[in-house]
Amino acid sequence: MSKTLSIALCCLLLGIPLTACSHENQRTESNLINHKQKKITLLEKSSPLNKGTESKGKPVEQIGNSNKTTTEEKKTEPLNSQTGTSLNMEGIQVVAKPDSIPVLVNKKNMLPDSYTPEDLIYTNIPFIISERLERRKMRREAAVAIEKLFTGASVQGIHLLGVSAYRSHSAQVALFNFYAKRDGYEKARTYSALAGTSEHETGLAIDVTGGNGQCPAEDCFGFTTEAKWLQKHAADFGFIIRYPKGKEAITGYKYEPWHLRYVGSAIAKEVMDREITLEEYYHTLPVNQ
Repeated sequence: MSKTLSIALCCLLLGIPLTACSHENQRTESNLINHKQKKITLLEKSSPLNKGTESKGKPVEQIGNSNKTTTEEKKTEPLNSQTGTSLNMEGIQVVAKPDSIPVLVNKKNMLPDSYTPEDLIYTNIPFIISERLERRKMRREAAVAIEKLFTGASVQGIHLLGVSAYRSHSAQVALFNFYAKRDGYEKARTYSALAGTSEHETGLAIDVTGGNGQCPAEDCFGFTTEAKWLQKHAADFGFIIRYPKGKEAITGYKYEPWHLRYVGSAIAKEVMDREITLEEYYHTLPVNQ
């Protein structure tokens, strides 16, 4: 993949205007999408996308056995009678109920390969791009909730923009490969998810930024008034800051104040009030352990 296309693809998947990424990149977004689809097969072969480590997470209703293996070569081990989970040969658990609203998806708990949410709809909120692409979609319940959050913020003088919500399996493959090629596999794993382990694939997560469009998916967002408002009020609408500051050893990812995850009001309130992570809420082992 050329340098120009790589930069453009990253911008496309993150929802960043193409002209803001590189003076080299003059392709149109529709052409990039078509070109990306032709390259996905090659991208999947060029990067190790299905590696993981063993976990013993609970509860059973969130993480469980599945008849779907992660690749054609992988086999599923027998059900673990103590945890109610099954592990593929590389030790990554396949979640039993991917449609569950509070489902735990992380580096040790992945979605079935064929999973696509059935109730995806376009969100009725402003995005940094105007095109009706898949990253503007969320599952219906989450889409309604994020609209209420944006409205509630606006009433208090806080203006937000969506950056990237739902991401298909193939889009996550392409995005991770871009980062792995740019920064190396291990570094990419600290801030980007392997396909199947990304919350964006659930249709329940969304990256946001301030109304001025600055700091999309960047550390500088954490210092903004918008980020501070989200920290205080996201739970009122059923969302949590999924990757909090100081919890990197538990979540496996760096602090991302822009990454909101819908889990429902009751769980969101407990997680945010106690200043814990979703892993801690479910009493699972830290991802980095």
